[in-house]
Amino acid sequence: MIERKIGDKVIRVVQDDITDLDIDAFVFDITEDCKLGSGYGGAIAQRAGKTVQNELNEIGTLPTGEAVITGAGKMKAKHIIHVNGPKFHEPETVAKLQRATAAALRRAEEYGIERLAFPPVGTGLYQVPLELCAKVLFDTVSSHLAGETTVEEVVFVALDTREYEPFAATVEGGA
Repeated sequence: MIERKIGDKVIRVVQDDITDLDIDAFVFDITEDCKLGSGYGGAIAQRAGKTVQNELNEIGTLPTGEAVITGAGKMKAKHIIHVNGPKFHEPETVAKLQRATAAALRRAEEYGIERLAFPPVGTGLYQVPLELCAKVLFDTVSSHLAGETTVEEVVFVALDTREYEPFAATVEGGA
């Protein structure tokens, strides 16, 4: 585990399953149509029960760069903050990722969330480079934590070593 202090707040990097963390909320990258889909979306649907997708169905759509919050059903987390991050090689990938990250942090503030976990947003199927994702998330989260915020801890959660290493290097100050 890697850790960095931002004032009296903390950023951590861990290798774990984000859907199994005992945390206030975690972020999930979703498509505009608010469908959980497969992969982590399938894990969420299976572990949480039907409530998460039902809440998302009521929301309907989510523009790129925005975020919404739902309950987390039967999972340990209390909430899921769904972001619509950049997809594939879209123009303005950095700006879209910054907006989505900032939107997730705003939702966390609105709900008084103190402990929030982020996965590498858009780096799987959507091919956002891991190093770019790590830098944008770290810079955006660090700026947020340096200000007035209810968020005390942000955890970047990598599923494997391939995801972990760029986040660890960035948080340690190497990128």
